Amino acid sequence: MKRIAVFASGSGTNFQSVVDHFRKHDSIEVSLLLCNRADAYVIERAERENIPAVVFTRKEFYETDKITGILRKNKIDFIALAGFLWLLPPGLISEFEGRIVNVHPALLPKYGGKGMYGDKVHRSVLESGEKISGITIHCVNEEYDKGSIIFQATCEVLPGDTVETLSARIKELEHKYYPEVIEKLMAEI
Repeated sequence: MKRIAVFASGSGTNFQSVVDHFRKHDSIEVSLLLCNRADAYVIERAERENIPAVVFTRKEFYETDKITGILRKNKIDFIALAGFLWLLPPGLISEFEGRIVNVHPALLPKYGGKGMYGDKVHRSVLESGEKISGITIHCVNEEYDKGSIIFQATCEVLPGDTVETLSARIKELEHKYYPEVIEKLMAEI
């Protein structure tokens, strides 16, 4: 069984879509949640799914090898970021090189980088007058949203769209495609 660890910081809708996709898979499972916020709703989702959750501090993440050790101990093969807002430390990236992905709620390279997440991205897309938005699934490296692009899916930005309506369509794309792309990538490892 190949094992996925998901890093998340918020409500966990993408975590849930990945868990749902792999729930009855014969060779891939979501084995671990790692979270940097003790109050994040994603932890409740993990508890309901009987998936162990590890909450860690900034100091533990950046100044120790604790997280890499936990990933090794749990025999993790692949890491998916799902609304996780911290850069990964270089040691973690090198340990899992080519096996860490993220989903971004815009068509990179536009609307990416530090501070560009969630509603901030959708607001920027709308304010810029874009006609198309979408998602980007990319490899994770040591810079925000700069890893190589693996997959993109688009949706139209409609007249009268609000941050909420655009966000809802983007979430649909994330929930549909992120688990599928993860599964294809894991078939190659």
